[in-house]
Amino acid sequence: MPNERRKKIAQNSLLLKSFPPDIQDMVLSMSSWREYDRGETLFLQGETAHAIHIVTEGWVKLYRIAPNGGEAVVNVFAKGESFGEAVAFRGHAYPVSAEAVTACEVMRIPSSAILEAMRKDPDIAVSVLASTFAHLHSLVSQLEQLKAQTGPQRVAEFLLDLCEKDAGGCVVTLPYDKFLIAGRLGMKPESLSRSFSKLKGVGVQINRNHAAIDDIEHLREFSEVDPVESWHK
Repeated sequence: MPNERRKKIAQNSLLLKSFPPDIQDMVLSMSSWREYDRGETLFLQGETAHAIHIVTEGWVKLYRIAPNGGEAVVNVFAKGESFGEAVAFRGHAYPVSAEAVTACEVMRIPSSAILEAMRKDPDIAVSVLASTFAHLHSLVSQLEQLKAQTGPQRVAEFLLDLCEKDAGGCVVTLPYDKFLIAGRLGMKPESLSRSFSKLKGVGVQINRNHAAIDDIEHLREFSEVDPVESWHK
């Protein structure tokens, strides 16, 4: 059985938090944990999926290699977040690769464990659907950002997601390197640097891996302005 810290993180994940306690314990007993070093591969695009993963420490990125050899970051997952639900149950090939962005710890739940849980309690399928829907919603939001927001606005929203309060000033730590942040936001590294420079005008100062935000509400207003309106001002 996992230690209490791991167990609590897994139990509070979107995937497992609605499971009855006895079903949670059954799933955890059938699961395994592994630590990964930064840059280590969890699985590769094209491998057959047999498990769902929950990050219990650190960060993991999902990415695809484009035909031109470039890397497209699909998503980045933090502590308590799960991935792989959609393909694991059907035994399909992973459409992406997964890599540890930082030293991390990941829980591996065999798809057979969740299927067994569903047989014991069919209502569990709702929790699995909710988790899968959350991933879809995230991808739709990313597409909306790419289509409707400028580069600086995307960076502003990324920083706002890191804030632990809704108003005033704060300092946030960038969770991973700037190259990955750029990929996560659909930008080139040089475009990210230009965006950071433009955000100085709305009270954001970048110092290595920290961002000092003078006024969270002001930054939020900037992120929500219609780009077309701003061009006409």
